[in-house]
Amino acid sequence: MAATPQNTERSTVAGGAKRSRSVPSRVLPPIELPASADELAHKAAALLGWNGVVLPVTTLLGRTVSIVAKLRTDVHAERIAMGVGPVADRATVDTWTWPELAATAPAPAAEIIGVLAVARHWRTAMASAVPFARYGEAAMVLPSPAVLTEDYVANCLPRARAYGLAVVSADPHATTDLDLEGRTERILLEEDPVSRWVNEMAYDQLLRGDLVPAESD
Repeated sequence: MAATPQNTERSTVAGGAKRSRSVPSRVLPPIELPASADELAHKAAALLGWNGVVLPVTTLLGRTVSIVAKLRTDVHAERIAMGVGPVADRATVDTWTWPELAATAPAPAAEIIGVLAVARHWRTAMASAVPFARYGEAAMVLPSPAVLTEDYVANCLPRARAYGLAVVSADPHATTDLDLEGRTERILLEEDPVSRWVNEMAYDQLLRGDLVPAESD
């Protein structure tokens, strides 16, 4: 017996649905950090030879970073005598670089050794590190799977070299290795309102709690 038009239509639709069904693609798990950002920053600073105190991860200029710094004890003593502690107000710090006020402004009480950006992806780490690379040493800390990709080799490394960034990788056991040395022969900006304010933030962190120097790791 011939099939009715209704049955034929239903059969065609069902067959089309089967033919158009696609095989689900494999979903890869996201790359995760093998340890906390603070722990990886300590290990990276020690590996880079940045002998200073690794300050807790903080957000500065909209970027999440860890500053490695030392307290200038002589300047700190001077500022205590003057009654001028760390100043967080950016508008106030901006005035310290004005020609008419520069001579009376308090001296920077922190020596910033370098700035670390710990992230799961190189683009995030680079966006965080580059603004600070204009003033001194800066490095990215990435999980080792992130540095084994074609995207990292083709796109990250050329940019990191151009900005003078160092790259530290951390394997699944949180063991760090230097993947790219930072470039020191580059033009750095002189002290400006941004660098003065960042120095004040580092000064403030240095005066808080018991902080561990990188070289003790």
